[in-house]
Order: sequence, then C-alpha cells, then structure tokens
Amino acid sequence: MNASREARLADYAALIRKWNPAINLVSPASLDQLEKRHIADSAQLARLRPDPQGRWLDIGSGGGLPGLVVAIYHPNLPVMLVDSDRRKVAFLQTAIRQLGLENCTATAARVEQLPAADASNLSARALAPLDRLMPYLERHLAQDGTAWLMKGRNWQTELSAARMSWHFDVESHPSSTDPEAAILQISNIRHG
Repeated sequence: MNASREARLADYAALIRKWNPAINLVSPASLDQLEKRHIADSAQLARLRPDPQGRWLDIGSGGGLPGLVVAIYHPNLPVMLVDSDRRKVAFLQTAIRQLGLENCTATAARVEQLPAADASNLSARALAPLDRLMPYLERHLAQDGTAWLMKGRNWQTELSAARMSWHFDVESHPSSTDPEAAILQISNIRHG
C-alpha cells in the first residue's frame, strides 16, 4: 500500500472516530475494530476490482463504507456516494474535503429518487436484502455494469429470494473479514 493511501485511510479512521458519537457511522461496539473490520472489509473491493473504469456509485453510503475507501484506493475513478441521511452526507462531504478526494462526491438523496446513474460499478454494504436492492441495480447500473454487494451471513438465502423475481449472473467472493459473509459480484440483471 502506498504511503498516501495509508495516510488517507488513517485520517479517515480518525474522522469516523471523531464523528461517530454524534452520528453513529458504525456500531459503537465495533468502533475498536474499525480498521480490521470495517475498512479492511471495504478494501476487499479494491482487490476484487483492481482497475475499475467508468463511474462508481455507492448507495446507502452511511459513513463511507465501502465507497469512500474505494475512492481512496482509486484516486482517478469518479466515485459518487449517496445516502438519504443528511447528517451522514455532511460527514462524507467533510471527509472528502479533508482527505483531498477530488474524485469523490456525496449527495443526500433516496436512491429510488436519484436519476439513473449509468454506473459501471455499484456498491452497497449492509443496506437492504438482495431482492429489495435489485430494482436499484437495474435502474442505476450501465448495461454492462457490475454490482459489488457486501452481504452478511444470510447471503445465500437472500440470493435464493432474489432469484424468484430476477435473472442475473452472480459470482460470490468469500469475505476476508468474516468467513460466513460474501461479496456478490452481480451483472446482466433482468427482471422477471
């Protein structure tokens, strides 16, 4: 990891710790595991997609996990963070400014009201069950785009439920921070 990236990740962790008591960006119980759990979890996307092209959309960004971490790893990639909580977006905008992330923006909006993004990559972490995410993926991904969804221990059940109404290609990647979790790489989404 280069020094600039490492410094930005450390500064980002410090910002989360500073703001977390006021806005609850991550669970207070997991704050002492911020780097090893939350940031390392998000950094997995950079390893899975080492040279992303186009635009990256992170929905339900919350405290910036994983979208802000993706922006730090890929400083030339346009990354758009979206969250409906204006306080969290205020945090994200502050973090973007203080970390000098010129490639990143944060918008306060509900994802279902956002104009179609035509994103090459879309990420979400702990936002909603997969079947509820599928309409957002269909709306916001470019035709040849890929979704990167960080799912917990029920990911296989969520996958089965989504397949009842949706057709899509999926590849599951084991999580390096939780052996029962997975990152779902989804493309070619079709309803019905």
